[in-house]
Amino acid sequence: MKFNGTFELEETTVDEVWLALSDPVLVEQSLPGCEFLVRVDDTDVDFDELRDEATDRQVEPTADPEAIAERAFEEGGHYAALMQIGVGPVNPTFETVVTIDHREYPEMSAVGEGSSSNSSFEMSSGMTLSETDGGVAVEWETEADVFGKIAQMGQRVVNPVANRVVKRFFSSVQDQLRERQLAAEGDASADESDPTESDRGLVDRVLGRSGSDASDS
Repeated sequence: MKFNGTFELEETTVDEVWLALSDPVLVEQSLPGCEFLVRVDDTDVDFDELRDEATDRQVEPTADPEAIAERAFEEGGHYAALMQIGVGPVNPTFETVVTIDHREYPEMSAVGEGSSSNSSFEMSSGMTLSETDGGVAVEWETEADVFGKIAQMGQRVVNPVANRVVKRFFSSVQDQLRERQLAAEGDASADESDPTESDRGLVDRVLGRSGSDASDS
């Protein structure tokens, strides 16, 4: 099955969107039905242990580049997620492991697989950010092989579910970006100083830009 589309985020920049989507915490809290999303050492994952650990976690999305730099997605990194997705009459919870196989501003792609009691999938996905007149366009695509009970429902059932999940995810990202902008406006009124060179370098590192790329922006 193949899914693709473009979602437009308003009144924001490519840098702001990339920074937000570099934060696993923001992605976790924006994904519908996601119980946790955490980095793991390899693809052999004990989900019961991760669920127990997630209960005690106290982390929040942030616009602070230093905090995001410490936990940002990394190329080659493995990430485990527990997600419940309603498809037709069933609501399976998928134990999912995703590997970031390419991350270079402003593009990212990943491969992964997930399984529930009666269904499983293998997938590859990617996204590209580009500037528009009103904000940022996120062009995304996913190719998935689905097995088990969900596969029996066919793409006519699965496709609307995938589109709904993506729409809800990016709508949540849009809301969180707006909250960040309002917070930044409040901070700017209290401190009008320019960011230091070290601040800019940290942002560029999280964005995955080289010095030459940064000087062109």
